[in-house]
Order: sequence, then structure tokens, then C-alpha cells
Amino acid sequence: MSSNPNNYETRRMTSITRRIHSLWVREKLKRIFFEDMIIAVIMQVIFVISNAYHSYGEKFISHYGDRLNEYTVSRDRDELYAVLAELFNTGSMRLYYRYMAIAMAAIVIVQLIGLLIEYPFDNKKIRKILRPINEIALKADELSRMTFDDNKYRIIEDAISNLEPGEDEKLSFNNSDLQGIEAAMNNLLSRMRASYRQQARFVNDASHELRTPIAVIEGYASMLERWGKDDEKVLEESITAISHEAEHMKHLVEQLLFLARGDSGKTLIDLKDVSLNDMMREIYEESLMIDEDHPYRFKASDEDLRLQADEGLLKQAVRILVDNAAKYTNKGDEISLSTGRTDEGRPYLRVQDTGIGMADADIEHMFERFYRADEARNTEGTGLGLSIAKWIVDKHKGHFEITSVTELGTRISIVL
Repeated sequence: MSSNPNNYETRRMTSITRRIHSLWVREKLKRIFFEDMIIAVIMQVIFVISNAYHSYGEKFISHYGDRLNEYTVSRDRDELYAVLAELFNTGSMRLYYRYMAIAMAAIVIVQLIGLLIEYPFDNKKIRKILRPINEIALKADELSRMTFDDNKYRIIEDAISNLEPGEDEKLSFNNSDLQGIEAAMNNLLSRMRASYRQQARFVNDASHELRTPIAVIEGYASMLERWGKDDEKVLEESITAISHEAEHMKHLVEQLLFLARGDSGKTLIDLKDVSLNDMMREIYEESLMIDEDHPYRFKASDEDLRLQADEGLLKQAVRILVDNAAKYTNKGDEISLSTGRTDEGRPYLRVQDTGIGMADADIEHMFERFYRADEARNTEGTGLGLSIAKWIVDKHKGHFEITSVTELGTRISIVL
């Protein structure tokens, strides 16, 4: 009869646990021994000093100090022995060592009792630490015992060959020995399909965003060719439209390149000491100059909030939030900027508007690339700004806190 390999591995792990525990106990005993030696030395010193003071009171230092100084000058060994004999009275020493032995014995007994009490807890702790290693060993042993004959290889090959390219198609080997491989391969397929869908959607959305300005430019170019040479109004309108769409395409391509560089790890984060109050005040003053359609308000934290950050990238993230707030807030309505600390003590940068707000369903997807809520589709934009802001905040190990109510406004905080 073959023994259960799991039982063998369990016994082996128990043996390892005992060996480690014995080493642990040995180290503790060594530590106890050295601690007791230190205690004994301290007790000896205390006895000498107390005995001397008891005999001579405050004259102890002058009495023995003078006599020992005389010894150092005269180098008389007999004089030294006389001083030491007088200092360490034999009867007192005998009584002291008796009490000292009793005290040390009590200390050792208490330490050993503590060691015995800790033993099962230490054993449990060691087992807990070794449990993941034990599980890995069992899995490795299970894999090493698994026999893969030609039939099993053929099962895997046939299942992969017959796999349909559908979205929900999964591998099925119908073999208990191959369940682990089946689950791992299906998980891999799911991740590959999700990655493919994300890439395909990104390419489709980018193509759609670029198709519109290209179509507009082509249309106005055709108009210029037909009537622009003779009609100044058509000429001016066409030039304005082409310039606007070219600027839109340039902005879109720059955003795409930023995300592509970020995904490939080529965007470097330059961390420096940054004052969040000063940075937010600069953005506030810029917004006042650039946007004449909205009143802006800025409230700085009473505390000088500073941290290590890439100031340029953080400014870019906040500007994206301010730009969105301006787009979706009616003219004349206020936009406020502020800095502060959360209840947990983390610094934040906050942008709050009184615009159209967002539904909960839109908040869940607002950082996805090219995602735009239905209410926002009539507003000019690329749908990439918030994706860039999220990438920047993630690189600073921060997160967003969002509160939004439709028709009332949105408050977005960058918590760092």
C-alpha cells in the first residue's frame, strides 16, 4: 500500500518546525543566561556600594579613595589587600551570596516558566510562518507526481485546436488531472481577450476622434477649391475651420502620445519639494486670466502643505479638472479651487463646480479613455483628459474622491 504523499510532507514540515523551534529555544536560553549574568554583576556592584555606605556612610569615598590613592603611589600590595579585606567583610559576603543565590534561582524559575508558557504559542507562530512554504511544497510534489502521457498531451492539443474564437469560449479538457492547467489557461485567455478588447476599443475611438476633424478639413479644402478663390467669406471661414480642426487634432495626438509614453514607462516623474498652496494659487490666477466667463474662488489651507511631487504633472492634472469644470458650468456660475487635509490627514487639491453634474453610472467610467457621458457629447473634447489626470495621480500614489449630483455640480478631490 502506498503512503499518502500529503501525510509525508506534513510529517516532514512538522520535523522542520521542531528543528526551528529547538534553535529558537536555544537562542532564548542563551539570551536568558547573558541577562542573568548581567543581573548578577549589577547585584554584586549594588552590594559592594551599599555595604560600604552602610559601614562608613558619606566618608566612604574619602576613606577608601585616599587609601587606594596611597596604594597607587606606594604600590604596596599588602596595603591593597588590607583595603579590599576591610571592604568585603567575610560574614556579610556569605549572607549576601546566600540571598543572591535565592534571588537568582527565583529569577531563573520565573524565566523558565515564561519559556514553557510561550512554547505552544511560539510553535503555533512558526507553523503559521511556514504554512505558505508547506503549501508550495505540497503543490510542487503534486505536480512532480503528475504523469503526463501522450493521451493527456493529445487532450490539451485537441481542446486548443477546437477552441472557437468566440468571446465566452473556454477550454474544457474533461480530465480531473488537468483541472489546474485548464483553469490557468482559461484565466490567461480571459485576460488576453480583455486586453484585446481594450486595445481594439482604444484604436476604434482614436480613429473616430481623428476621422471627424479630417473629414471637416477635407470638406473645407474642397470648398476652398470650388469657391474659395473668388469668395473671401468662404476663404476666411474655411481657413478658420481648418485651423481649429488642426489644433484639435494636434491636441488629441499629444494626449495619445502622452498616454502611450506613460504606458510604456517612458514618462519620467521628477519629484521635488512642492507647496500645494502656491501651486494651486498659480492655477487659480491662470484661470482668472484665461477664462473670463466664470468667476473663480480660491481657498488655501491654513497649513503650508508640502510634499515630494512632480509639480508640472500635478499642475496638468488640476488644469484638466479646471478645464472640465469650465466646459460643463454655465457662464457666470462659480468655480472654486481649494487645498486642505482629509480626515485621515492626507493633503488634497480640490476643484468644485456648479455645472451639469454626473450620474453614478458615468462616475464609474469617467476615467476610461474616450469615455464621454451622453450629456457631455455636445461639448468639445477628446475624452482623454481624465485618463491622463488619473495616470498622473496614480504615479503619485494618490486617488480621486468624487461627489457629483446632476444639475447641481461636481466636486473632485485629488488626495495625495
